[in-house]
This record gives sequence, C-alpha cells and structure tokens, in this order.
Amino acid sequence: MSEGILLPALERGTLLAEPARVARLDAALPQIRAAVAGETDAVAIESTLACLLWETLAQTNWCGFYRRTGERLLTVGPYQGSMGCLRIDFARGVCGACARTREVQLVPDVTKFEGHIACDDKTRSELVIPVVVGGELHAVLDLDSPHRDAFSQAEADRLVALVADAFAGATF
Repeated sequence: MSEGILLPALERGTLLAEPARVARLDAALPQIRAAVAGETDAVAIESTLACLLWETLAQTNWCGFYRRTGERLLTVGPYQGSMGCLRIDFARGVCGACARTREVQLVPDVTKFEGHIACDDKTRSELVIPVVVGGELHAVLDLDSPHRDAFSQAEADRLVALVADAFAGATF
C-alpha cells in the first residue's frame, strides 16, 4: 500500500523557484508512476494522480481531472482542492481550449486569457494537459495556482509524458 509521496512537506500554496519545482517533480515521478503501474481503470488512475500530484505540486490550489461526458462537454472528475466547476463546455475557459484543441494550455496569467472561467477567483495561473488515448480525448488534467507563472514548460513536458504513460492501457 502506498504511503504517498516521500518528499519534504510544503505548506499548501508554496511557490518554489522553477528549478526547485522541477527537481521536486522529478523526485516524485518514479513514485507516482509506480503507484499507477498496471492500473487500467481510468477513474482509479485519475484519483491517484490527483492525490499524488497535489502532494507534489504545492503551488496548486486545484489539481484534478475534467472528464469528457459529451460531444463538447467536460464534467468534474477526481480532484483535490476547492470546489471546481461542475461542467465546462469546450467553448469556454482554459480547460475547454485544451479539450477543443487537444493541446497543452500553459497560462501564466489567467486574467489575460480571454474567456477564462473563474471557478476559484484566487486562481492566477493554470496548466491543462489533454488525456488522449487511441486518438480520442477522454479528459483533461487541470492544475490551478494562486500565483502567476506557477507552472513552466519543463513541468508541462513531464506531466504530458506522465499522462501518456499512466493512461496508455486505461479503460474509460
């Protein structure tokens, strides 16, 4: 049974410098990968990733998944943090843009993102990763932070690889 991530505890909301954040994520990734290795149930994978990324990425105030539940609709899935939006149309917000384009959305300042949805008015930056398996979008991983510039391209790249590996054999 996993005891969580073996990293020094940080107070929720702590924004480390980018090299320290990347080093912390790099240290956690083998443990996170081991926790989901061989799992095929998408909800179990999402729940575990939301929990372990929440422990790892202390700069977040929301960490979780929106699952595709319609042609152009996302519905809140497993997450950690404050109340999330229950449903997001592909036409709205950063998550909608990710779902619509199937491209990573790295937004250093959400006030400059036209159409941003303020599920939590404390959020200042956001990173959203598409979960695409077999050419089909199934979900998005959404990370929010109360700090501007809380996520880097290096973190995004690592999370893209994690998501691809974690969901490779998943059933949705």
